[in-house]
Amino acid sequence: MKTDNNVKKLEETVRAERKYKDTVFRMLFNDKGRLLSLYNAINGSRYEDPGELEIVTLENAIYMNVKNDLAFLIDLQLHLYEHQSTVNPNMPLRFLQYISKEYEKLIDMKKLYKSKLVEIPTPKFVVFYNGTEKQPERQVLRLSNAYQNKLGEPQLELQVEVLNINAGYNNEIKGQCKVLEEYMQYVDCVRKEAEHKDLETAVSSAVDKCIRQGILSDFLLANKAEVISMSIFEYDEEAVKKILREEAFEEGAAYGEARGREQGELRLLTLINKMHADNLSAQVPQLSTDAEFLQEMYKKYGV
Repeated sequence: MKTDNNVKKLEETVRAERKYKDTVFRMLFNDKGRLLSLYNAINGSRYEDPGELEIVTLENAIYMNVKNDLAFLIDLQLHLYEHQSTVNPNMPLRFLQYISKEYEKLIDMKKLYKSKLVEIPTPKFVVFYNGTEKQPERQVLRLSNAYQNKLGEPQLELQVEVLNINAGYNNEIKGQCKVLEEYMQYVDCVRKEAEHKDLETAVSSAVDKCIRQGILSDFLLANKAEVISMSIFEYDEEAVKKILREEAFEEGAAYGEARGREQGELRLLTLINKMHADNLSAQVPQLSTDAEFLQEMYKKYGV
């Protein structure tokens, strides 16, 4: 049966265990020199000493089994960066969770009960988007957009700047940060190779091609096996989310147009969370994308 084959393939992937839980973006910029270059490009600054930057990324801030990508201190500011390949309007709420944990880690919480003002580094939140869905060059997401009652000025606000780093967008930033530009060249290369090859072959081919062309060559040579494994998972994850989201909305529409989309989204989020709890990855290009597959996953995970 087709669905049985789908589930079997998914379970085989689970048993293989996802060894690399980082992303290529996080691994690439978890280097002070590269991260400082990225910071300078975004802020128009000219810091030269990577020692002025302190990486304070949360290692235990887990959302859907994904770590907070990058957090660092510089010039009395606390910067949190995230990379996204899918559109996510909930980033302000996620960043609220992250920044709370960061302050808990950086501050002696006992001082909060004393009369002296506790000073904290100024936060700034940035998302780097490189998914395939069309998005504007820049946009700002606000926590207040999620408030059910939007009357009056929000007393708690958090703004996230989303930068589209796909080809043709934010070229000035990529021109100032060569590593970011080459990262996107690598991503584009993987996508093009995957159009006519199986995923593992496509990623391996893209890595070799980029090395020959001098694109992230030192990084790829030093971390080839890890990059290939991470890239395969990232590509799978992006594809399975897209399939599940589309089908969840269609399946949820049975409840009625407005209510159906809400119901489908809720079931989708629950399903993805449970799948990630199992470290579930899927070779999506080889799987059926019909409603039968989605129903089997709902049945399997009880949502």
